[in-house]
Amino acid sequence: MPHDIPDPALVVLVGAAGSGKSTWAAAHYRSAEIVSSDALRAIVGSGTGDLDASTDAFAVLDLIVAARLRRGLTTVIDTLGFDRDRRLAYLALGRAAGSPCVAVHFTTPHAVCRARNAKRDRRVPASVLSKQVKRSAALAAELAVEGWDRVQSIDATLAADGGPPTPTPPVAARAATSTSWPPLPGQGIDYILNISRFPWGADPTGWLRDMALAAADVGFAGIALMDHLIQIPQVDRAWEPIPEPYVTLGHLAALGTDLRLGTLVSPVTFRQPGVLAKSLATLDVLTAGRAFAGIGAGWWEREHAAYGLPFPQPRERLDEVERAIETMRALWATGTKPYAGRRVSLPETTCYPRPIGRLPIILGGNGSRTLRIAARHADAVNLPSDEATLSAKLAELHTACAAAERDPATLAMTVLDVSVTGEDREDVARRVERLRGRTSAAAYVRRHHAGTVDEQRRRRDRLADLGVGTIFLALPDLAGASDLDRLRPLLTP
Repeated sequence: MPHDIPDPALVVLVGAAGSGKSTWAAAHYRSAEIVSSDALRAIVGSGTGDLDASTDAFAVLDLIVAARLRRGLTTVIDTLGFDRDRRLAYLALGRAAGSPCVAVHFTTPHAVCRARNAKRDRRVPASVLSKQVKRSAALAAELAVEGWDRVQSIDATLAADGGPPTPTPPVAARAATSTSWPPLPGQGIDYILNISRFPWGADPTGWLRDMALAAADVGFAGIALMDHLIQIPQVDRAWEPIPEPYVTLGHLAALGTDLRLGTLVSPVTFRQPGVLAKSLATLDVLTAGRAFAGIGAGWWEREHAAYGLPFPQPRERLDEVERAIETMRALWATGTKPYAGRRVSLPETTCYPRPIGRLPIILGGNGSRTLRIAARHADAVNLPSDEATLSAKLAELHTACAAAERDPATLAMTVLDVSVTGEDREDVARRVERLRGRTSAAAYVRRHHAGTVDEQRRRRDRLADLGVGTIFLALPDLAGASDLDRLRPLLTP
């Protein structure tokens, strides 16, 4: 029997849908002691959700309650409990029968109710559930003056038997994670594996699986994929595979790792912002809140021409970047109301599933206008990893933040680092010689920051001192999962 609740007693449950009333009652009372309006709808109607049967169901419920109380039997009334007149009528019946009368008020958080509701076959509409939670929160004052022998508040996020908390649903568990990434200046550095080459041979899914599992094992925080229609010349030959990234990220999401997933970056020239918002929101749900949105203005005219896509002038592309960010934020906001903004007007904002938390937008590019857009609208900006160039761009970015009246400490700094890492100096030299082609070894070393793990660690610390929070690490010699193991000392705190 629940602590301090008499037996026998009249027990009236009060709380929103999904607050845990029925689960709690079933854990503490026999089924014959529980009188449920939902169960009676199923008996006198077509099912528990048959609202047309409510009048008959409550008529039967009242008869059962009165009969049990006359016999001095414990009676648990499982309804929403919001109707004050009904509560007082039950209280009067209990008093007349000489039964202790207890109200059990469920104060389970909205996020938990919402997550449970989402798993039901017949869901309560979101707007109705929100009103129920608000109504429930206001009931504490009413219950306190109605004359109950005891009013017990229960947060049924806990297990029904009062034991340790049950695992929090992903919707509630990941929201804080999503809002705290990427790391802001001064919060340390994490690494995202940036995959740009796909030498997967005859087993694409196996190669991707092994790569993701190895990345998680050695300490990467996530995986980013390039978003191009043709492999770019800086990476490989045009006829080498470069998969559609959102299909590929969906495959990686199914592996169940804790890796963050996204692109670096998706061009707004061939990713319509509304459809992109839909893809990213779905990815965020499939990863339990670990998706990120890397976007940019696009730069490679060849892929656009090859696929029959327009390639506007830079000014138009940057206009589209601003429009894309505004559109995605509007579609990810709560509700389905119309939106009228600076660059975007939408008759409705119906985009389900919603992202679990604040889905971070990382803007790629370092032109002056791009930095101004980042200062106004982005969660993070991706800059070059060369320290001299980075320092100059950060100064320009701070100026842009001042013009936007934004504290630079609220804008995360990320870099794309295409670097060669070897186990020792001899290993570094062998890798450079194999990769440099017609470029001189010295030039290749400078361009790709080639060095040992210790040298890369010192360089990472210098980047952190400049305010970098995330390094998107691309390996020019990445062929398979075993290539990641040499990075373990670099990624281990």
